[in-house]
Amino acid sequence: MKYDVVVVGAGPAGSMATKTLAEAGLNVVMLEKRQEIGDPVRCAEAVSKRGLKDLVEIDLRWIAADLEGSRVFAPDGACIGLSEEQSGGKTGYVLERKIFDRALAMEAARAGAEVMVKTRAQGLLKRDGKICGVSAMRSGETFQIEAPLVIGADGVESKVGRWAGIDTTLKPKDISTCAQFLVEDKSIDPNYSEFYFGSKIAPGAYAWIFPKGETVANVGLGVLGSVSSGTGEPLRLLQEFMKSHLPRGKVTEMNAGGVPVAPQLETMTTDGVMLVGDAAHQSDPLTGGGIIPGMTAGVIAGEVAADAVSGGDVTRASLKDYEDRWKKPHGNRLQRHYELKEFFVKLTDDDLNSLIHSLAKEDTAKMDLRDMLKSLLKLNPKLLWGLRHVII
Repeated sequence: MKYDVVVVGAGPAGSMATKTLAEAGLNVVMLEKRQEIGDPVRCAEAVSKRGLKDLVEIDLRWIAADLEGSRVFAPDGACIGLSEEQSGGKTGYVLERKIFDRALAMEAARAGAEVMVKTRAQGLLKRDGKICGVSAMRSGETFQIEAPLVIGADGVESKVGRWAGIDTTLKPKDISTCAQFLVEDKSIDPNYSEFYFGSKIAPGAYAWIFPKGETVANVGLGVLGSVSSGTGEPLRLLQEFMKSHLPRGKVTEMNAGGVPVAPQLETMTTDGVMLVGDAAHQSDPLTGGGIIPGMTAGVIAGEVAADAVSGGDVTRASLKDYEDRWKKPHGNRLQRHYELKEFFVKLTDDDLNSLIHSLAKEDTAKMDLRDMLKSLLKLNPKLLWGLRHVII
């Protein structure tokens, strides 16, 4: 089997890269190890409405909820509200990922790409020291797919990256282990996403309630690896959160997984290989949101890869344009968010209470994240002085 490019992983990042390559006229195949794209769901499914509209034409079949805004709760229960457009990119739409991911993969197929489900990449092929494709397994049969370029969109701690010699491992402080329930409860507000902070609720991260209809929501939380007391802690804390916040809620689905909250990889390419999405640690370290950054990176990677393959040069020197185009507007922002994350995880519950209480008289509904941080710095100069270079 011979192609111009092999994409490993059919999440949003992989599908956008595949579609972009196919639209450029390249012969591309996308491999997905699961038999159903988008299942199981491994994220809270919330995205920025504005960010999604910049990348694709919205299909209402993907949308489980169209939100008006979000609420942020301090450890002591104090609350501030944010409008839809000013919620840090984590509100707007709540997706049906099972439908959304499959739709993106279908768009890639319609553009001319081949999609192979229940197909697991086993390793990289090399000839004369150069990467020339992947070995794969499907239905118990091992076979080879030859291609001058491989794009790894295979998630946290990417195997494609490791096979290519790129260090994709995450430190405990840079991964959040998450548990999530799909919950039915009449008390759920269908118009607002909710975020809950506190060391007793979600150490080093936050808990969330993201509505998916009138009485249904994704309810979950993350625990930062460096402060976690064990592998079962996210589930235990989520069960406690349910008892205190949605005691009558009925759980109809459960998911778990890891989210990188890390600095982006210094190296996202090598000769014959590119990494996109969570594989390149491109999720937002502050919120954990990775759908929009991954899709954006997929488009950029696809454009650069198309030029590189068409020009017959898939060396790192040629592929590095992808890193440069990603890092200037997007990577720099995520690096600032990583510094914010590193600062905020060190704050005590009393510090968080103080910060949220200080905004009580401010019109937060009209603030974006940067405006809010500036207000917090002005109101709490001693506490936040170490962040002034990131905020101002």
